Amino acid sequence: MTAEGDTEEARAARGDRAAFSALMAATSGDLYRFVRRYVGDADEAQDLLQETYAAAWLAMRRYDPARPFATWLRAIAVNKCRDWGRKRAVRRIVRGVMGLDAPEALAKGEPAPEPEARLDDRRRMAALDRALADLPDTLKAPLLLASLEGRSHAEIAELLGVTPKAVETRIARARQRLASVLKS
Repeated sequence: MTAEGDTEEARAARGDRAAFSALMAATSGDLYRFVRRYVGDADEAQDLLQETYAAAWLAMRRYDPARPFATWLRAIAVNKCRDWGRKRAVRRIVRGVMGLDAPEALAKGEPAPEPEARLDDRRRMAALDRALADLPDTLKAPLLLASLEGRSHAEIAELLGVTPKAVETRIARARQRLASVLKS
């Protein structure tokens, strides 16, 4: 804080890079540990930490210095981690649908897939998209909250206003419907 009572947060909100750098230095250790625990990978955590600070700097002019900076920054980090989790889940889904985890697909030097195989992969992805879109909201929301956001059944139950057992049942039904639609 300066002699006039101006905080680093307020100066950073006005675009002061030195103040923002000081805030980064003060928060980076705790924030890194949080992100590292969230994603489970040190390299990914470092990348997400940088993305968090970049996003915070870009949004800094909208920051309200009356609010705790660390809380505001943590919300940005949580969103970055959730985005990372969703992207990771989508990659797993795509690999599963396309069979990219098969030993043949993992072998080095494999030739590019034939146009027919690529078309078939696109068709399977389109079928998955349609099947997800066709799920009723009562089944889609719990499935996506669990698989894409990694939320627990208790968290989902609280968000949706149902019991954890209802969440478990809805997720199972959603998976059954997807499996039956994708078999045809």
